[in-house]
Amino acid sequence: MIMRLLSNDRGGQVFLAVLALVALLVPIANLALPETSALHVPTYTVTLLGKYLTYALLAIAVDLVWGYLGILSLGHGAFFALGGYAMGMYLMRQVGDRGVYGNPELPDFMVFLNWTELPWFWSGFDQFWFAALMILLVPGALAFVFGWLAFRSRVTGVYLSIITQALTYALMLAFFRNEMGFGGNNGLTDFKDILGFDIQSDTTRIGLFLASAVALALGYLVCRAIVTSRLGRVAVAIRDAEDRTRFIGYRVEHVKLAIFTVSAMLAGIAGALYVPQVGIINPGEFGPLNSIEIVIWVAIGGRNTLYGAVIGAILVNYGKTYFTGAFPEAWLFALGGMFVLVTLFLPQGIAGLLRRRKQAQQTTPPAAAQEGAA
Repeated sequence: MIMRLLSNDRGGQVFLAVLALVALLVPIANLALPETSALHVPTYTVTLLGKYLTYALLAIAVDLVWGYLGILSLGHGAFFALGGYAMGMYLMRQVGDRGVYGNPELPDFMVFLNWTELPWFWSGFDQFWFAALMILLVPGALAFVFGWLAFRSRVTGVYLSIITQALTYALMLAFFRNEMGFGGNNGLTDFKDILGFDIQSDTTRIGLFLASAVALALGYLVCRAIVTSRLGRVAVAIRDAEDRTRFIGYRVEHVKLAIFTVSAMLAGIAGALYVPQVGIINPGEFGPLNSIEIVIWVAIGGRNTLYGAVIGAILVNYGKTYFTGAFPEAWLFALGGMFVLVTLFLPQGIAGLLRRRKQAQQTTPPAAAQEGAA
């Protein structure tokens, strides 16, 4: 089945092969090679690569709705953050009496704020299966309710983008409030264990990295299955001519709702894998600028390709890591300049450039190719 999904997706084949190779070599280079070896990969780099992979999964989720459905979502950072908070709540419940205040039931921030009992919505998060369920259900439910209201009202284009941005901004303001019970401005941090393993150990970091790689591969295959199915073909028709698709009998709002909800759930998984690797989740993750930055990743990599979103996410975030260290005061200008250059000279992104080069090579006559070689 996997081969059928990738039969006409050369870029996806290369991406998954590279991902498998990296997932194989990085643990060996981290655990098996001594620190004195030039090929040793430090744990810090493993964590950084794992974070990049979660960003890539988030970018794929955005590309699914933007590239194939035509919905420019400026609110996917909210779904990412909600998945992260669900994982953070589980991790906080694992701390127990090892916190600063030694309370076996309440997280430290609740003790500091003089809370006397655990809020009802924290119940069940001491179990991983329940947290995993909430990682999917909370972003999915929010996307379903939001999409049901927006798509039934036929809100499209820039108006829908503004509403999605307003959604994430409203959530950011709500989560900043201490009385909400999510740590307020400081968020959730100081995690100890995940599934009984020390979250700071090298082997746990490798496990999280591999989990991120597997989630990215599965997320890509899920999105690929959607876009190559009948549902995906109808989604492309909606993107290109929504009114015409509706007039011939398709329930456009149902197609939008289904794909938008799946995309939000993928973003939630990305957020859940992101939190234990960076060690914190706070309301800043809901920031509208974060959602806009995700769109920039997809635009630079090339939308409507899926693997292009991965390229863009990893490339931009690597650039961000480099520029924040080398040019801490100018990295935002570098990021903006990169986006402007891609918009002007690569409107279809890096993946579009690679596709055009491949098509040019395939259409070059043999005689012309021999003359060029001569």
